[in-house]
Amino acid sequence: MGMEELLRAILYELRGMNARRQRLLTAFLSGVMRGIGAMIGFAVVGTALVWLLQSIARANLPLISDFLAQVVTMVQLRIQ
Repeated sequence: MGMEELLRAILYELRGMNARRQRLLTAFLSGVMRGIGAMIGFAVVGTALVWLLQSIARANLPLISDFLAQVVTMVQLRIQ
């Protein structure tokens, strides 16, 4: 094995290490972005749900308002 072949083998290994490192970094950043997206999505959906429930409670619909009052009472009893 000549010196040139040895250098080519070393360069090939170094390129492979860089490619592995780049794939690892890409996968890590992809996971972080998915987590941030899920967090933002949950915040938006949660906010919309709370807003919807508040508007229903303000409308004072008899059946739904009674149900929400029971839910709030149960939650308050659980907390204590």
